[in-house]
Amino acid sequence: MKSIYLRNFTTMAILVFFCLTLICLSFVGFGRMQLLRVMRNDMIASAREVSHIASAVCQTDTLDSWLLGMNVSAIARSTDSQIMIADPAGTIIVCSDRTPSCCHIGVKLDAQTLERVQENADFGLSDLGGVYQEPCYVVARTICSDTDGTELGYVFVSSAQGKMLGDWSTFLTIAALVVVGVLLAFLGATLAYSKRMARPLDEIAAASRKFARGDFSSRVRQEYDLDDEMGALIDSFNKMADSLEVAEERRSEFIANVSHELRTPMTTIAGFADGILDGTIPREEEAKYLVSIRDETRRLSRLVRDMLDVSSTRYKLSDPSRRSVFDLNELMLQTLLSFEDRATKKNLDVDPQLPEDNVMVVADKDAITRVIYNLLDNAVKFANPGSCLTLRLYKDGAKAYVSVKDIGETIPADDLPFIFDRFHKSDRSRSLDKEGMGLGLYLVKTIINSHDEDIAVKSEDGMTEFVFTLKLADK
Repeated sequence: MKSIYLRNFTTMAILVFFCLTLICLSFVGFGRMQLLRVMRNDMIASAREVSHIASAVCQTDTLDSWLLGMNVSAIARSTDSQIMIADPAGTIIVCSDRTPSCCHIGVKLDAQTLERVQENADFGLSDLGGVYQEPCYVVARTICSDTDGTELGYVFVSSAQGKMLGDWSTFLTIAALVVVGVLLAFLGATLAYSKRMARPLDEIAAASRKFARGDFSSRVRQEYDLDDEMGALIDSFNKMADSLEVAEERRSEFIANVSHELRTPMTTIAGFADGILDGTIPREEEAKYLVSIRDETRRLSRLVRDMLDVSSTRYKLSDPSRRSVFDLNELMLQTLLSFEDRATKKNLDVDPQLPEDNVMVVADKDAITRVIYNLLDNAVKFANPGSCLTLRLYKDGAKAYVSVKDIGETIPADDLPFIFDRFHKSDRSRSLDKEGMGLGLYLVKTIINSHDEDIAVKSEDGMTEFVFTLKLADK
């Protein structure tokens, strides 16, 4: 499997190489064109200068004079070019090559070449009809008399292609070395940067493989700012890992709690049944142990029913069509009436602080009934005998607030953050509630959260209060 940083590096290398190649080719082409243009202009200037000197010399001498030859040679050396002068018939009579046996002297140019000179055209790359062994860059100008303007001859200025581009080749070699050095440095930096960028992804992949094996302890090092995409990804991954670790702990705790809750009644039932069957339990005491078997069976049934209720309720809550507009005030009164006997037996003073007018809300009526019932059941169960139980309903903005308050034993502060967890039972509930399975408040929070609302609990100085919100219906 190819590493992502190698793929990223390869892509960047190809892109940079392509861009540098395109830039270099454009630069070489433009630079060469500019160099040739400058050289051509210099050659044209040299041709004009020789033409003026030749015209001046011809006033007192001929074109093949020694003085003109010296001037031509000096100009040719200073411009690193070759200069020839031909008479009107096209015969070369002066050449800047100051050798006695110059091969150009006496060579006659063809008529086509002379016609192009008379048109004042540049030859470009040409061998002048065989004068040069290899094509050269050639410009030509006519030599005219300063007095009557007659043609006295022709000037040819040429430069070998190798000479014109010699310095340019040296420059290109240096430039190529610089480009290669820059490219190698950039590729090295890109490789290091790509590997650094891919390192968090490698750590995420390694942590994910550990997650697949059930080890949720791995975290990715946060070396980026949270505003950066990679930093945000690492932060989200670590938060997900924290959630998974907590979920795994809760799952283990859930399995342990369920196993414990199921094992206890089943062990009791099996033990008492075996005692009755094998005669360990006397016949006169069988009824007593059968009652225990019945109670444990019912407790087991309640546990299974509560677990099924949680699953079915969560499924039903996902259906928005179950929500409707109803009077929360009336629903609370109806639910409160079902606790009249239990409150009377416990000598509780029930204080319903409900508004006189209707409080219309939008919610799942059956689910909210379950919420109010569970909270009242919890309050009646844990309220001190003879104390006051308060049920309050009020509006604030676009929300309806429901409060259920009882006076009893304070819930420990360490238990409050976990009071709505599945199978969580605080020290108070364990000491007072022998039948509770820790699912009631979990179901309450599930229902309220499914309505995008909140529920909170406060317990201090012997007073415990649960408050949840619901959205008011539009008028």
